[in-house]
Order: sequence, then structure tokens, then C-alpha cells
Amino acid sequence: MASLKSRLEHSVTPIALRSYLAEFISTFLFVFAAVGATMSSRKMMPDAASDSSTLVAISIANVFALSVAVYISANISGGHVNPAVTFGMAVGGHISIPMAIFYSISQMFGSVMACLLLKSTTAGQHVPTHAIAHEMTGFGAAVLEGVMTFALVYTVYVASNLRPVSAGAIGPLAIGLIAGANVLASGPFTGGAMNPAYAFGSAIIGGSFKNQAVYWVGPLIGAAIAGILHDNVVFPAPVPDSFRGSADGVGV
Repeated sequence: MASLKSRLEHSVTPIALRSYLAEFISTFLFVFAAVGATMSSRKMMPDAASDSSTLVAISIANVFALSVAVYISANISGGHVNPAVTFGMAVGGHISIPMAIFYSISQMFGSVMACLLLKSTTAGQHVPTHAIAHEMTGFGAAVLEGVMTFALVYTVYVASNLRPVSAGAIGPLAIGLIAGANVLASGPFTGGAMNPAYAFGSAIIGGSFKNQAVYWVGPLIGAAIAGILHDNVVFPAPVPDSFRGSADGVGV
């Protein structure tokens, strides 16, 4: 009980509150650019859905926006910008459950506000929502989103390891690049969300929750697997020297 109380207290400290604000701002900026790029493409080309150049433009917007969003919040909140990333970090024990909940709320609120601003400032233009291709099943779409989110969250983990010794922008750029590549790979099939907050915000303002579970179940499972695999298989925590010495003694 004391542990739960201390975790709750830790989640409302000034540093924690600044982290939530950073996640709100970063997610707002990312979703504003990503959804805005889609709206702009459809405004300029009514048949944008069948134009491959539109997919490239949206992918590039995702790369730039996510790289910047992660970069500006990395030293404050860790630059999650995504409830799936936060969930993956929580599974790995890198963030407490109460803080993960507040992170996710901040991210979803940022996404909703970005989509609301786009709709209100573009004279009521339709806010596009993520949707799966007619020939796909919900299960197949969830698996696709899960695999892409696995790649994204695994990259976030590795970038977090490099952050203290990197030039600063390499990690966020790598995260943006894998997101952009995934959009290219899946845009016509699922929209390439990889981010429950992104899908949630556009669904709220766009007015369509069809297949919304695809953008939660798949990414959360993919994120959890990425966190577990990174921390326990590929980059396991080093065994303390004292423990290693005692173990060697037992072996003798």
C-alpha cells in the first residue's frame, strides 16, 4: 500500500506535471502535422487516395513531425508521443503505471485538440480517420499495426539507450524514419497509425470509430513484445559484479 501511495505521489510532482505537458505539446504538434498533411493532400488532389505521391508526402510529414516531436520532449518526458510507447515502457518497468496513465491521457488530449483545431480552422474540412482496406480483416489489420508498432517501439528503446552519448538528434531521427517507412508500407491497408492517440483523436473529431480496436489492440501488444524482447533478450540488464562473484564461488 505504501508503494502505491509513493507512486501516486511521484506521479503528481512538478517534474511529472512538466512531463505530461511535454507529452501533450509533442503529441499535439505531431498529430497536427500528420493529419494536416493528409487533409492538404486531399484538398489539392480529390483523388489523393489513388495517387502514390500522396502516400510519399504523408510519410515524409510523419518523419519530420515525429522526429521533431520526440526531440523537443526527449529530455523532459522521454519523448513518447504515443500511448503504445508509454505502454511498452511501463511493461519494461521504465515508468510507473500511474504516470503511464497520465502520459496516455495527455497524449490523447493533445491528439484531440490538434484535430479539433484543424477542423475549426479549415472551415469544417473533414478530418480523415484511419481505416482498414475493404479486403482486410480486423485481425489482419491488428497484426499489421502490431508489427509496425513493434518496430517503432523497439527503435525507441534503442534510441533511448543511445541518447546520453549520441549527438542528440540521431535517436529522434531514427524514430521518425521507421515511422515514415511503416506509413509507406501500410498506408493503403491500415493508414499506418502505430499510435492509439493518433487514431483516437482523428476518430473523435472525424466522427468514425469503425475498427478503432485495431489501432489499440495491435499496437499495445506489439509495444509490449518490443519492450520485453529488448530488456530480456537482446539487451538484458548486466549481472552485478557481486552477484557474479558469489555465483562463481558456488560453481567452485
